[in-house]
Amino acid sequence: MKGIPNALTVVRILVTPVLILFLLQETLLGQGTALALFAVGAVSDYLDGKLARQFKARSRLGRFLDPVADKVLVLGTFVALAALHPVLIPWWAVALIAARDFAVTLVRVRAEAQGRSIKTLFMAKTKTTLQIAFLMGLMVLLTMRHTEGAGAVAAHDILEGPVPLIALVVIVAVTVATGLWYFVKSEFVTASST
Repeated sequence: MKGIPNALTVVRILVTPVLILFLLQETLLGQGTALALFAVGAVSDYLDGKLARQFKARSRLGRFLDPVADKVLVLGTFVALAALHPVLIPWWAVALIAARDFAVTLVRVRAEAQGRSIKTLFMAKTKTTLQIAFLMGLMVLLTMRHTEGAGAVAAHDILEGPVPLIALVVIVAVTVATGLWYFVKSEFVTASST
């Protein structure tokens, strides 16, 4: 049972390329399947942490792999959406998110090389939740746009309006802020305490 949290984390990584393939198919089936796979990834993010605490299965590998899996899922989805909809997801936003994630991952790799792990900051968990909520909402709207009736019209109107860009700017600001916070408030855990 103690291996389940890390297995869920690996599933999140493996689901991402399949999700992207479906997302690139701009059809109702493709968008709907991508949305369902993204939801699976989001739920696995919640479950792996909960199960790790419940089974007391926290490990250095899990502490390292979990945020990496989050980055793969979220950044992979951002990149795919930017390729499809650069007006909705401008490349400058993806570049800032990627730069923050790359910098924090380097800090983590360096800590691991020294036999230490970095605790995930609460602010970073909040950032991931906001990113997932934004991407989920955007993917719901993109899926609805392929339907018919009032839902499709409403989705089109929202996507063409200022709300997605405003939300994205807020998320990018929070993402960059949490990256800077890692360099100020990183908490280390020694290998012996895992």
